Amino acid sequence: MIDRDEVSRMQTWSILAGAAVMLSLSMGMRQSFGLFQPHMVRDIGITAGDFSLALAIQNIVWGVTQPFAGMLADRYGFRKVMLAGCALYLGSLTIMIYASSAIELMIGAGIGVGLALSCTASNPAMAITSRTVSPLKRSVAMGTVSAVGSLGLTVASPLAQGLIATSGWQIALMAFIALAAAMLPAAFAAGGADRIKPEDSGPPQSVGNAISEALHHPGYIVMAIAFFVCGLQLVFLTTHLPSYLALCGMDPTLGASALALIGLFNVFGSYLFGYLGGRYSKRVLLGGIYVLRSIFITAYFIMPPTATSTLIFAAAMGTLWLGVVPLVSGLVVHLFGLRYMATISGIAFFSHQLGSFVGAWGGGLIYDALGSYDLAWKLCVLIGLIAGSAQMLMNTTPTARLRQPVAAE
Repeated sequence: MIDRDEVSRMQTWSILAGAAVMLSLSMGMRQSFGLFQPHMVRDIGITAGDFSLALAIQNIVWGVTQPFAGMLADRYGFRKVMLAGCALYLGSLTIMIYASSAIELMIGAGIGVGLALSCTASNPAMAITSRTVSPLKRSVAMGTVSAVGSLGLTVASPLAQGLIATSGWQIALMAFIALAAAMLPAAFAAGGADRIKPEDSGPPQSVGNAISEALHHPGYIVMAIAFFVCGLQLVFLTTHLPSYLALCGMDPTLGASALALIGLFNVFGSYLFGYLGGRYSKRVLLGGIYVLRSIFITAYFIMPPTATSTLIFAAAMGTLWLGVVPLVSGLVVHLFGLRYMATISGIAFFSHQLGSFVGAWGGGLIYDALGSYDLAWKLCVLIGLIAGSAQMLMNTTPTARLRQPVAAE
C-alpha cells in the first residue's frame, strides 16, 4: 500500500470519478423504481402493498447487509466488493423483467437489489473518497462525489418514464441493465483506493473493538436514530409520490419530472452541504435538513397538488436530499477515524434503512387501509421535527482512543 501523498492527480481523479459514476447509476436506478409501480401492479396482478413490500425488503436487506459489506471492504478491499455488487445488480434487474408474481418481484427488486446497493451505493463511495483526499478537502470532496452521484436520477427517471410510455416497463428495465453494466468499469476504477493507506490517529484496534466503541458513543447513537427518519422521509417520497400524483389526477409524466428535478437539485444540495460541512457545525446542518424537509412536506401536502407546486416541492426536497451523506460520513470520521469508516458508517446506515423500510411499506399499508396518504405524510413530518431537534444537540466529542497519543514505532 502507498501513502495518500504518493497518489498522482490523475489517479485521484480516476478513483473519485469511478466512485461518483458508480454511485450515480446505482442510486439513480433504485430511486426510479416507483415509476414502475402502476404498470407492474396492473400487468403482474399484484397490489400496491406488494410492490411497496418489495421495495421495503430492498431497503431492509440493504441496511442489514451494509455493515457486513463494509467489513468485507475494510478487510479485503473495495474493488472486489463493488464488482460483486455490480454483478448482483445485473442479475436482479433480469429477475425483475421476468417477474410474474409478488414473490419473484421481492427476490429481484427486494433481496437482489438490496444486496447490490450495499456494495455500490453511498457507503463505499464516501469511504473511498475519504481515504483518497486530504482532511482539509474531505468534506468538499464527499459533497462533490455525492453531487455527481445525484445526476443518475436525472438520467434514469426520464429514461424509464419515456421507455415505459413508448415500449413498456420491461424494455425500460432492459435499459437499466445497460446502465448496471456501465457500473462495472466505474467500480474497477474506484477500487484504486485499495492501494492507499487509511490515515488514522490513536492506537490500533480490531473491527470488534471499533464497533463496540461506536455503539457506546452517545452522539453516534443519536445520529443513527435521526438517520432512521432520513430514510423514512426519502423513501416514502420516491416510492409513493408518483402514485399520489396519479391519485390526484395529475399527468403521469409529472412524477418522472419531479424525481428528475429532485436529482438535479440534489447535485447542488450535496455540494452545498459538503462545502458547508467543512466550515460549520455538521450536527446543526444535519438537524436543519431534517427540520426543513418536514416544513416543505407540510407546505406541499396541505394543499391539492399542481404541476407548479410539485416541481417547486421537488426542487426544495432535492436541495435537502443527499446533503446528509457528506455530513454523516464526516461526523463518523471525526468521531472514530478512517480505519473502519465503512463498517461504522454501515451500522448507522442500517438505522437509515429501517426507516426506509417503514417509509416504503408503511406508506403503502396506510394507503391500502385508508385510501389516502394523509396520515402517512403527517407522521413523516412529526418524526422529522423530533429527529432534527435531537440531531442538533448531538455529542460530537471524538472517542477517547483518538485523543490518546500514538506510541512511536
